[in-house]
Amino acid sequence: MSETILLPPGEGRAARLASGARLRIVNTEGGQVVDTWAFCADDVQETLSMEHSRSALYSLLFRPGDTLVSSRFRPMLEITADSSPGIHDTLHAACSRESYRFYGVEPPAMACEDNLRAVLAGEGLSWSGPIPCPWNLFEHAPVIAGMKLVDEPSAAVAGDYVELAARMDLIVVCSACPSTVGDISGGVPRGAEILLL
Repeated sequence: MSETILLPPGEGRAARLASGARLRIVNTEGGQVVDTWAFCADDVQETLSMEHSRSALYSLLFRPGDTLVSSRFRPMLEITADSSPGIHDTLHAACSRESYRFYGVEPPAMACEDNLRAVLAGEGLSWSGPIPCPWNLFEHAPVIAGMKLVDEPSAAVAGDYVELAARMDLIVVCSACPSTVGDISGGVPRGAEILLL
């Protein structure tokens, strides 16, 4: 049996996972980037960390069998399956009102940073510090010649998913990114689903 949490376009949702529990983040219509964070349920100041995970795995991209670590280098999430092309950006910051203004674009009602704060507040938690870099599931932002980054539309198709297993008690937060900057979600945010397995 599984529980489905709908993730509408441009919105955020949370899932609480006990250690050993699994979830799938499903790209229901294809092409949707999903900003993903994880927080230690016992101390939300300990977060899933892209920089620590890149250092632990010596890779810019993560694959099934990899264990992502926290800001304290503790095992946090294991990738147990990935039916997508396997391209999930680890470098870009979450979109914010400030980033839209930087790029000269009108901000949406809720950016991914807003979604994260709102979802945590709904869990009875507040976040006032810098926003951790999310794991940008399904985002294709390759490094090209000259060590430059480029944005390409997500290669994920309808039904593609990433399956994760908790390695500690966690609060996982996902935001169906509303951004049209760089055409990362094919120009039209579509939403996703979180399946608790």
